[in-house]
Amino acid sequence: MKHWRIALGVALFAALAALPWYGSDVMIQFGISALLLAVLAQGWNIIGGYTGYPSFGNSVFYGLGAYGVAIAMVQWHLPFGVGLAFGALLAVAFAVLLGIPVLRLKGHYFAIATLALSQVMTAIVSNIPLAGQNIGLVLPPLNDDRLFYLLALALLTVATASIFWLARSRFGFGLIAIREDEEGAAVMGVNTTLYKVLAFALSGFFSALAGGIHAYWITFLDPASAFDIGLNVKMIIMAVFGGAGTVLGPVFGALSLAAVSELLASEVTSIAGLFFGIVIVAAVVLMPRGLADMLRRIRSAGWHYFAENIRANRI
Repeated sequence: MKHWRIALGVALFAALAALPWYGSDVMIQFGISALLLAVLAQGWNIIGGYTGYPSFGNSVFYGLGAYGVAIAMVQWHLPFGVGLAFGALLAVAFAVLLGIPVLRLKGHYFAIATLALSQVMTAIVSNIPLAGQNIGLVLPPLNDDRLFYLLALALLTVATASIFWLARSRFGFGLIAIREDEEGAAVMGVNTTLYKVLAFALSGFFSALAGGIHAYWITFLDPASAFDIGLNVKMIIMAVFGGAGTVLGPVFGALSLAAVSELLASEVTSIAGLFFGIVIVAAVVLMPRGLADMLRRIRSAGWHYFAENIRANRI
């Protein structure tokens, strides 16, 4: 089974890496969006899937990364790489400063606290002249979709490799212990505060890099789009759909749901949202632990896997 997962991951990477050379312009543009969503899902997976803290504040990290690039390039005339590093630094600093008090909350209290962050940050940035206030910032255009695609793929590869390491490291085991029983983890010697803050910062780091690449790609940024709470909902749905707390689950969830969303939007635009919602509800009932768990168990359980989940989730 382990070799099968590795082979599947290698095959997926090979197909994605070859896309810029055989895909159309529209397919490459779709690929950029899907890969960046997968990075966001992996970023959320660290704090939500492995640590067990349902964060609704990762869109703030995404926005800080985007504004880091925009401010550096537009206002300070610095290169893209410097802006990307500046945005990531902003996000990590914000995650550490915010995480120390907010990560003391648990469950729905933590979710509610992080839910308000996007609105607060939107209001703050809208009043900062350096960030363009409500008008936003226009970045210098770079018409090279292949480059942005490769950047997004490289970032997703690094994020997934980090998750792979995390799942097998002492740090990762500490996060899983926090998710399962935080008080028990503390008794066993895990520095829960430090581990949670580091997980929050690492989650923010990848989210910020994705935001910076996306900002330079679309060349326009404003507070409402940069700190959109809907984006946070998307990354959570994609991570949970694929399998939160797994290495490849959020990647499969993001790519598959992005493809379904794109197909529905192009074929049945007026009711695309309804169909997309039905797909998600059906997935939660039929495979509540995500695609990764389904692929692992359906080989032995067969169709009984779905029947068991339907019985467990009946109202």
